[in-house]
Amino acid sequence: MTSRYDAEYGAWRRDPEAFWARAAEDIHWDKRWDKVLEAGKPPFYRWFVGGRVNTCFNALDRHVDAGHGDRLALIYDSPVTGQKKTYTYRAFRDEVAKLAGAIAAEGVKAGDRVIIYMPMVPEAVMAMLACARLGAVHSVVFGGFAANELATRIDDAKPVMVLSASCGIEPGRLVAYKPLLDGAIDLAKHKPKACLVLQRDQQRCELVEGRDRDWRETVAKAAPVGCVSVAATDPLYVLYTSGTTGAPKGIVRDNGGHLVALHWSMKNIYGMQPGEVYWAASDVGWVVGHSYIVYAPLIYGCTTILYEGKPVGTPDAGAFWRVISEYKCAAMFTAPTAFRAIKRDDPKGTLIGKYDLRHFRTLFLAGERCDPDTLYWAQEHLKVPVIDHWWQTETGWSIAANCMGLGMLPVKPGSPTRAVPGYDLQVLDGAGRPVKPGDIGAIVAKLPLPPGSFPTLWNAEQRYVDSYMKEYPGYYKTGDAGFIDQDGYVFVMARTDDVINVAGHRLSTGAIEEVLASHPDVAECAVIGAADSMKGQVPLGFLVLKAGVHRADADIVAETVKMVRDRIGPVAFFKVATVVKRLPKTRSGKILRGTMQKIADSETYKAPATIDDPGVLPEITEALRAVGYARGKMA
Repeated sequence: MTSRYDAEYGAWRRDPEAFWARAAEDIHWDKRWDKVLEAGKPPFYRWFVGGRVNTCFNALDRHVDAGHGDRLALIYDSPVTGQKKTYTYRAFRDEVAKLAGAIAAEGVKAGDRVIIYMPMVPEAVMAMLACARLGAVHSVVFGGFAANELATRIDDAKPVMVLSASCGIEPGRLVAYKPLLDGAIDLAKHKPKACLVLQRDQQRCELVEGRDRDWRETVAKAAPVGCVSVAATDPLYVLYTSGTTGAPKGIVRDNGGHLVALHWSMKNIYGMQPGEVYWAASDVGWVVGHSYIVYAPLIYGCTTILYEGKPVGTPDAGAFWRVISEYKCAAMFTAPTAFRAIKRDDPKGTLIGKYDLRHFRTLFLAGERCDPDTLYWAQEHLKVPVIDHWWQTETGWSIAANCMGLGMLPVKPGSPTRAVPGYDLQVLDGAGRPVKPGDIGAIVAKLPLPPGSFPTLWNAEQRYVDSYMKEYPGYYKTGDAGFIDQDGYVFVMARTDDVINVAGHRLSTGAIEEVLASHPDVAECAVIGAADSMKGQVPLGFLVLKAGVHRADADIVAETVKMVRDRIGPVAFFKVATVVKRLPKTRSGKILRGTMQKIADSETYKAPATIDDPGVLPEITEALRAVGYARGKMA
């Protein structure tokens, strides 16, 4: 099929407001907007001003009203508990309406904030939709976050209520949530009026008299409530992302633009049809979980999968193929790091052959740059298009993608393809001047940002300007570095902080990682820039080897050093690499390069709140010491 991408992108460029007005016709509006775009106070742009809408109605009720109440809305699959459950659109709407009634009975109303601190269970999705039903603003905090991190979010959002659970379940261990919640409330200056707590069979908890409510008992007694109409520009949720000053940044998502953008994306980016099964293997605590586990699939009328498990270890590296096969999944979205873990444990893809994947059409990857070797491996073994796409918590959906619903463009490994309609991307140098095609610089997006992106930060308008809009006036600073080639393909090479300066030469750590990842024994890798008195910075490599590799580490390191010299040249000054068992990552799979760099540079560092396993940091420290670095101390 010939791609319609150029025609669609051209239509957006010619008349952005008409383009998004057409897309908005697919949403149910309680009141049609007065103005598509309010641009009178840049950089604070607002979409569908004057419109009124309810996100929960668009995600559930309208499908029931249209006669699709018996269609599956959500499949819950939990290998860590052995539980599976399905909900039709009608059943899920009824559950959400009852939960909304229970929340409303505690005094929660439109505009109030509710914090959701839960594991990957259906009630977490219900909680988000119940808040949306009432017009309340939810803020999901990743389950298991430390008490002090949860406390900072409580103090910033000032929630009326917290929805939580007794525990979360990781492979081989239970994480008690309730003591963390109690500790956070003790630490916080703001005190929520009530907590609704889901008691899980795997570990029950004590409830605080007068404040805590038992989830099941409370919901059972509640009367269902309908949807509350809110302004399109009212916030749907606040999602906190780590800030460089230590204070988390509350990313605001509005109702109207979010509905329009996510509905458009399901059809045009992911190539889905209503009624098909879609799976985002993420967590509801991250933006991917918000956009593509909960809201987009349900708004569009698909069946979404909620998976409480891991890509490996629950029980093996065939876990993803089992889920895709069992539920006839058409498209999957996950992080490249998940595939690198699968490739490490099953390098020949042997487990894939055990499952029937005939319904599977497309694999989408995002969250970390997808190295070409991982893309090639997935393509070879899955025999379907593997689509890298690029987006951020701030944007809420894709900045650049191969829009499968418009017809697939040629894939260039290492590139998330071209800017999606809504984004005018440019690459600028340090002085804010455009660079030539192929030259590395800061990737920016011309304002206004499209619907669905963040209109501001929660109670922090000046921080919004200072963090994102000030450095390049008229543009959104993505914080990512890379280049755009002659064909308009975007190459996101690193965070701007990960572009290292070696003797005056600006080098992308992503380009070096691309070479290391192509070594046949390397499952995944990371490169950081370490301080050097002569060169300014020098690159250091970390290599995680595939299962079953028994060669000498020194031989593999020597081969990777030669590969970088051959492919990038001596200018990279790549001489030091070390083999490690694992890399430090956030729970969403991002490698913590900044923390690794602080260890290497002998700076005092703190284990980030988002780290998946703090125990990996001492391992990294020892590996760096063995090659002459790392005298840093943990704060």
